Amino acid sequence: MNRGLIIGVLVMATIVVASNILVQFLLGDWLTWGAFTYPFAFLVTDIMNRTYGAKQARKVVLAGFAVGVASSLVGSQIMLEYGPAVSLRIAIGSGVAFLAAQLTDVGVFDRLRKGSWWKAPLVSSFIGSSLDTVLFFSISFGAMFIFLDPSQPNSWAREIIPMFGFGPEMPLWVSLAVADFAVKMSLALVALGPYRLVIARIRSAHV
Repeated sequence: MNRGLIIGVLVMATIVVASNILVQFLLGDWLTWGAFTYPFAFLVTDIMNRTYGAKQARKVVLAGFAVGVASSLVGSQIMLEYGPAVSLRIAIGSGVAFLAAQLTDVGVFDRLRKGSWWKAPLVSSFIGSSLDTVLFFSISFGAMFIFLDPSQPNSWAREIIPMFGFGPEMPLWVSLAVADFAVKMSLALVALGPYRLVIARIRSAHV
């Protein structure tokens, strides 16, 4: 593994660990601090994809997945007043969502890599973020997945409330999912700047 890929793996691992820690801390009623770190995993994947290709980007994704599994195992052993810091459902939801979303991002980016410089990272992040949000929140909190961990039904997340406190009545987890997705897409737009700068710097270094 070359130096660039090692850096990619280390950065991805740092993002995954930081997000697993920061998701424990609330920011207002609808978000956690982890919502602001996790989306940068897509930036790392896209930079690796543009620089080294889809095959190498997938290696970075798999490394991030392995770190995520390890983080979940550690979190499952930390007991809080309401139960483990990471329940089985949330661990499964997190792992499935990460792997599916990041690998989808790699595939979509690879198909669009010959287009305008912004199209591949933006479209792949949109599709990957959509998949990540749907899978994580439905598996972790949706009623249909209670069978995964009946001991942690996460019933609080299905409390029916006005969406964001003033909209139509929906399960709480829907508001959490929409807020999370909004942050993901906002950061996907913000990340276009760092993406272009990093790619330009890497290319100049190889000239």
